[in-house]
Amino acid sequence: MSPRITRREAGKSAALAGLAFYHGASARSITAAESPNEKLNLACIGVGGRGSANVGGVASENLVALVDVDEKRAGGAFAKHSGARRFTDYRRMLDAIGHELDGVVISTPDHTHFHPAYYAMQLGLHVYLEKPLAHNVWETRTLTNLARENKLATQLGAQRHALTNMHRVVELIQAGAIGKVHQVHSWVGGSRGMPDIPPEEPVPPTLDYDLWVGPARYRPYSSKICPYGWRFWWDFGTGETGNWGCHILDIPFWALGLRFPSRVDADGPEVDPMRTPKSMHAVFRFPDSNQGSPVELHWSHGKPDVLTQHNLPAKGNNTLFIGEDGMLLCGFSGRKLYPEEKFSDFAPPEPTIPDSPGFHKEWIAACKGDQIATCNFDYSGPLAETVLLGNVAYRSGGFDWDAESLGTGENKQAQKLIREVYRRGWELDAAV
Repeated sequence: MSPRITRREAGKSAALAGLAFYHGASARSITAAESPNEKLNLACIGVGGRGSANVGGVASENLVALVDVDEKRAGGAFAKHSGARRFTDYRRMLDAIGHELDGVVISTPDHTHFHPAYYAMQLGLHVYLEKPLAHNVWETRTLTNLARENKLATQLGAQRHALTNMHRVVELIQAGAIGKVHQVHSWVGGSRGMPDIPPEEPVPPTLDYDLWVGPARYRPYSSKICPYGWRFWWDFGTGETGNWGCHILDIPFWALGLRFPSRVDADGPEVDPMRTPKSMHAVFRFPDSNQGSPVELHWSHGKPDVLTQHNLPAKGNNTLFIGEDGMLLCGFSGRKLYPEEKFSDFAPPEPTIPDSPGFHKEWIAACKGDQIATCNFDYSGPLAETVLLGNVAYRSGGFDWDAESLGTGENKQAQKLIREVYRRGWELDAAV
């Protein structure tokens, strides 16, 4: 692989510029990556499945290259954007044309988020990266720090952040509609997880399976794992918590200005060493919030007991804020204050959060030196870390969390999950 290099032009330096877009980050004076009217040169890594939607989200720019390990699954994107160069291996792509690019869009499985993002960021490229940002906490923190150090425009794929209802929920909480919030319950329904262990199958001729496995521990190919079932295997995915946590916990993180928990606990069914659970419950204790008080944040895979306790509906909802003066129950598309009789004549605050121009458009604009994208890694990194810490606590037991040192105290089993060992040939020096 090529050694680390700087961007090809000073005028292409990274942009986390402008005024903060929603989150109040300070403005930075930098050189724009492009003029607002000039198109970016982008490469998309992982273009089947969810990746095809992200390709469409940035199709207004110059799609220089499309990269995918599965020629068949990527066929639709390849055909629709036939002018883009095709690659199977992102490393070969970045070696060949990295100097021509302004940014990359990465939509691979969780276990292969870090390596292409890290390599691209070493080249000074802006990054749009699917949630949950990376496969473990150390990877997440490393990418967050690298983006800040290199002043790169980043966006985590938590696209529901742009929904108008979420804006109104944040405004209600921050306006003090229910007083100081001391407890939040968030959840996702369903019972996906613990899949059957499938038999080995022949690798399809259109798939580079060894490259798909990448840095993870090698497991024989099965169509039940690749291309999608990987999500429920610890070696490749992060379960339903990683799948939905960054979307749903985005609501309390944003509304309460949360950063890093100081204590994490979790419980659930017996831990399986290979597969993610069908249900679990995690508790994150934050020492402070933007309301100046501690917050206890609960995450449940499965309907939480608190809804039954307060006789509240789960359908259409995913978050309950409990404050000193009331409760706010919400989902992505609706919200309601409780007790109903207390808030029957309540007048909501005037909207202050502007509509998003489009989630992908935010990142494109940030790459060109405009306002910071709303889910840039400085905001979404701590969110993703918290989500992943819930899985760590479920698999290893609770721990006090030292966010500065990435330390789990005396919980040695948890510490082993903070940074994983890569498969031979994928250590950082070898892989990037």
